[in-house]
Amino acid sequence: MNILYLLMTLAVVFILVFIGFYLWAVRGGQFDDLESPAHKILLDDKQTHKDKDGK
Repeated sequence: MNILYLLMTLAVVFILVFIGFYLWAVRGGQFDDLESPAHKILLDDKQTHKDKDGK
């Protein structure tokens, strides 16, 4: 029976830590823009070096 008290206490602590990390991420702007990073991968990069022909 004592193990149940320990497990329930650990579960509550785990939930509180998870909620704390979630709120920290929300306040830090982690979830502000979910669309742009997915679209940026489709855009062409600027060419940073010349071709071998110099064109």
